[in-house]
Amino acid sequence: MNEREKVLEIRDLSVSFNASAGLMNAIRSVDLDLYRGETLAIVGESGSGKSVTMKSTMGILDKNAVVNSGVINFTYHRGEKPVTVDILKLSKQEMRRRLNGKHMAMIFQDPMTSLDPTMTIGKQIMEGMIWYYGTPKAEAYAKALALLEEVGLTEPEKRMRQYPHQLSGGMRQRVVIAIALACDPELLICGEPTTALDVTIQAKIIELIQRIQQERGISVIYITHDLGIVAKVADYVNVMYAGKIVEKGTVDEIYFDPRHPYTWGLLSAMPDLDTEDNRLYTIPGSPPNLKNKIVGDAFAPRNIYALKIDERAEPPMFQISDTHFASTWLLDPRAPKVDMPPELKARIDRMKKEAE
Repeated sequence: MNEREKVLEIRDLSVSFNASAGLMNAIRSVDLDLYRGETLAIVGESGSGKSVTMKSTMGILDKNAVVNSGVINFTYHRGEKPVTVDILKLSKQEMRRRLNGKHMAMIFQDPMTSLDPTMTIGKQIMEGMIWYYGTPKAEAYAKALALLEEVGLTEPEKRMRQYPHQLSGGMRQRVVIAIALACDPELLICGEPTTALDVTIQAKIIELIQRIQQERGISVIYITHDLGIVAKVADYVNVMYAGKIVEKGTVDEIYFDPRHPYTWGLLSAMPDLDTEDNRLYTIPGSPPNLKNKIVGDAFAPRNIYALKIDERAEPPMFQISDTHFASTWLLDPRAPKVDMPPELKARIDRMKKEAE
């Protein structure tokens, strides 16, 4: 088996924001790895730090962001030769010139905010090719047409002349994907790419991204709170809470053998047709205010299994397998044995049967 090639390595990333009410610690010491051709999903509630982590990777943090520490190593190919850069050492101009759009691209949640309403679809797809590679106009036009076909848009010639407002939401999202793929990136970051779309279009967009990933061998990161999508697309899952990764593992480890009480809560809150209780589970309480200094385990106030030590000390990452880690004191050998909620256990048993 070929050795996996690392595309992205984040170490000890901490990011704060200067807000009117003081400094907000949005990302607290995040470590993350992504390998070529693989799919990583970052999941968690709104405000957990998923998007800030990826904006740091793209070099598109807001002006009031302060990077307190960390390294973001991105490896791309120049011809056959791999080149590794620390993104945090590049200026915004260097990021735009060297990496964004060319070697890494992002599909945003709302296509209307990432498309220029004053430019035709064709121009927006061709722009990157002409800017980065000096592609002749006729060649860029032909490639843009091919891309519109690749993302499944009918009448590509007509679409090239249209403006974003003339297309439906699903069509616009396909155009955004075509723009993201125009310069053959090696890393594709999908920021909730299907949130604004109806369920049937969602499934088609997910299938489209998967097909293109297999054909081109690119690495993909999904930012989402939808665990249903994650089960379909991810090889690995990182669960984020209050600016930290609290559990990471293969998709099977996270779905069939979750160890962090927060992950238990997220899985329990997934809609499920076979659950006897007709009310949807919600995790009690709300995430902490990141303007305040967090002492101990950030999830402790919402965790019915919290131990005394959770109030005093932050749990380390305990290793469960070669690929599975979780940051909870329940995994300490001295901790009392706590099993996941029986309803979740029953649901996981059903999921295992379905998977078989």
